[in-house]
Amino acid sequence: MEEQDLTRLPDEVVESYRQPPPGEVVETYSRPLPGAPRRAARQDPPREAAARRRSKKGLWVFLGCFALAAALAVTAVLWDWSAPRHTRLDPFDYDFREPGDDAGPREISIPACSAEEGVSLPLEREHGASLTAQEVYRQVNPAVVVVLADLGDGSASVGTGVLFTQDGYLITNYHVVEGGQECTVALDSGRGYEAKYVAGDVDSDLAVLKVEGQDLPAAVFGDSDLLTVGDKVYAIGNPLGVELRGTLTDGIVSAIDRDVEVEGRTMTLLQTNAALNSGNSGGPLINEYGQVVGINTIKMTSRYSNIEGLGFAIPTAYMERIVNDLLTYGSLQPEPVLGVTVIQVAEQLAPDVWGIEVQSVTRNSPADKAGVQKGDYVLTAGGRVINSSQDLLRVRRQHHLGDELPMTLWRDGEIIEVTLSLMEPAA
Repeated sequence: MEEQDLTRLPDEVVESYRQPPPGEVVETYSRPLPGAPRRAARQDPPREAAARRRSKKGLWVFLGCFALAAALAVTAVLWDWSAPRHTRLDPFDYDFREPGDDAGPREISIPACSAEEGVSLPLEREHGASLTAQEVYRQVNPAVVVVLADLGDGSASVGTGVLFTQDGYLITNYHVVEGGQECTVALDSGRGYEAKYVAGDVDSDLAVLKVEGQDLPAAVFGDSDLLTVGDKVYAIGNPLGVELRGTLTDGIVSAIDRDVEVEGRTMTLLQTNAALNSGNSGGPLINEYGQVVGINTIKMTSRYSNIEGLGFAIPTAYMERIVNDLLTYGSLQPEPVLGVTVIQVAEQLAPDVWGIEVQSVTRNSPADKAGVQKGDYVLTAGGRVINSSQDLLRVRRQHHLGDELPMTLWRDGEIIEVTLSLMEPAA
């Protein structure tokens, strides 16, 4: 296979980057120290005195311009405070697509292929000992790739991807390949491969690509539901394009299940203060055990002030179902509804018996038809012990319309077995 040198792209477009105007002047002022002796005034020759008068005149002109600029700046700040939010003056732009680009999703015409039967994205629920930053980088970076999508107009979209199988299946963001006509993937060694498009989902901002190869480095994906705020995380990606590929940054999990509105839809994401920039899109967010726990997708920026440390990633517990649907069906399948509202944390009901309380049951829902009642406690669902509402949500994500879901309940000191027929899609 022909190797490609991807270190320089003459027409490369790296989303958006605006450098501050050169030659910015920062005015300074100094005064004599208290008690310092004053120097006697020096008598200037007539020619020097005239020059100083001209200099003072220039100073007054400068101060007048400076005052005008300050007044304009104050006016801009007051306008920002008074502007309604969620308008074009909204100070927070997500580094997701160019601000003001409202053309909608662009068609992907990259040569396509179907996933082979049996290919899936597994999540590891167990992990080993904590790793150093150097160990995390050595373990994960070989599986992190540069994704170059040719947009057909002389420009290219540059992002990051993660290999999750040794025979060349990888994940990236949908917006990285959106509008692409051809796609090339480069490993950290610089070797390039032609990539084919398997499937994608614009709403979840995930896409699956395939390159032809064997024994490729593949990352291990962990369970994002095991994360807590404050956990150490790392990001590897290609900020601002190819030249800075393989950049490692670190931080912590700043928030979990953060609802972020992106282009009219709400995404539930992990928040991190690990540095992310254009080009990091589609790259891995990694836990301290060297497992990928998220796919970096957006950062928060502002046109009016400097904002740092507000990056967001798609959690693996959410994307597991989506990616596996894309691999199996070629599109995202409807998620079934259970029809119950439960508390978040399990209660102890008896020695070694824990369950989450059912607060309400939707009429004519699968839970209602199966006999679930308000006040019941869910002990297990689908053969899995339920210790939180997140456990039950994950079980739901692993099922499709038409599946049967066995559930074990605790009711008035007795254990009851019911089966839900999942025939209704979630809203």
